[in-house]
Amino acid sequence: MQKNSLERKETLQHMTLILPGMLIFTIGLIIPLFLAFRYSFTNWDGMTIDKPFIGIQNYIKLFSDVYVKDAWLFTIKFTLWNTILQNIFALLFAVALDSSIKGKKIYRTILFLPCLISALVTGFLWLKMFSNVLPALNDLLGTNINFLLLGNKDTVLSGLLIANNWQWVGYWMLIYLAALQSIPSDLYEAAKVDGASKIRQFIHITIPMLAPAFTICIVGITTGSLKVYDLLVSATGGGPGRASTSIIQLIYTTAISGRQYGYGCALSISLVAILLIVALIQVKVLRKKEVQA
Repeated sequence: MQKNSLERKETLQHMTLILPGMLIFTIGLIIPLFLAFRYSFTNWDGMTIDKPFIGIQNYIKLFSDVYVKDAWLFTIKFTLWNTILQNIFALLFAVALDSSIKGKKIYRTILFLPCLISALVTGFLWLKMFSNVLPALNDLLGTNINFLLLGNKDTVLSGLLIANNWQWVGYWMLIYLAALQSIPSDLYEAAKVDGASKIRQFIHITIPMLAPAFTICIVGITTGSLKVYDLLVSATGGGPGRASTSIIQLIYTTAISGRQYGYGCALSISLVAILLIVALIQVKVLRKKEVQA
């Protein structure tokens, strides 16, 4: 009886600790998600009391809306390039900082500092860099390089990728660096005895042992890129034209500015569904790689 009483007290204590977080999660995410799902079947403008039920008309409209197609096309291109580039640069910097170079702590701090800046500030900063600071170099160097990347629909993606990678590469670099430093040195020593070169050690030891870090970084960067919003608002405003309008930005302008709250909710639910599907597929595939490694 006394043992059961102690177990109940421990369970109650655990539940007391979990409850505040669960309440915040439920009120801040679960309830709004269910409400958005409900409103996605209406023609509500977000202001009036009446919420006319229109069934799945909003979801049907998604497949014929040109703005939605353009927003998803930009978001997918941004996500693919961002995921590839950030993982490559983060891994390269991590490998460099895991070596015996001098001043590793200074380089690590310099690379990590940009991620402490908000994305809004990053957007304004790089807008200034591309429009004023970098073009001034042409006068100093006597060159004619086009640095106005954010003002051209053909180069705006490149400019945003530079800004986003500058901000977040250091964050993912630390995850790779922590994973590199956790690899047992015995594995490398045994490989040296067997005559394996540095390249073969990297391919057959380092890469397989980094499988859990790959899972974290790839899933994190992918889902974060699909939700990109504040960088675009401050750097381009979705322009020039609609060349850099992401799906999140389209959801905001549709639901709030366009007063099509029901349609905006349908867009939100479709984004959540795609995020879940992409994350689940990535985790499932990458977890298999971890087991094989």
